[in-house]
Amino acid sequence: MKNKLLIITALESELKQEALPTGVNIIYTGVGKINASIATCQAIHQHQPARIINFGTAGKINPQIHGLLEIGSVIQRDMNAEPLAPRGKTPFSHTPVKYHSKAGIYVCGTGDSFVNSHDQWLHEQKVDLVDMELFAIAAVAHHHQIPWQSFKYITDEANENSGDDWQDQVNHGQALYLEMLEQLLNS
Repeated sequence: MKNKLLIITALESELKQEALPTGVNIIYTGVGKINASIATCQAIHQHQPARIINFGTAGKINPQIHGLLEIGSVIQRDMNAEPLAPRGKTPFSHTPVKYHSKAGIYVCGTGDSFVNSHDQWLHEQKVDLVDMELFAIAAVAHHHQIPWQSFKYITDEANENSGDDWQDQVNHGQALYLEMLEQLLNS
């Protein structure tokens, strides 16, 4: 029998398991796309969820955003195999270059690097925020035909202070995640 939803989060410091309601499953992936891919595949096979919810932290590219945001789509910001394919596209692959969630309006750019300087390409792609796991989670969910949603808490401004800012604020989103989870469980 399928569970209603499965929460996938990179680190326990972002969302503690003991803070969740009884019966809600959470998987911690670790940092980065490979860890997220492996953990998401294993979690799908173990829990057979009907829906995946990703909670996590992010750096902002769009200076107008803050707080907890629902992600509408995600691209891969660090796949750069030019001239074989344009940046963001895996060469010789027929998988999507952008994955769309159940809802949300913000665009997330995922990559295996911590963004701490300006990247014009992110602005050209209208990326609002950056993380290190969502593209992998969305790709695996898409492959298994499982709808997904993602909520990201902005911890930093994707600049030279990002590392320190993230460490100072990594756990500040937990109360907001729990409020959103309550809404999702009651919908």
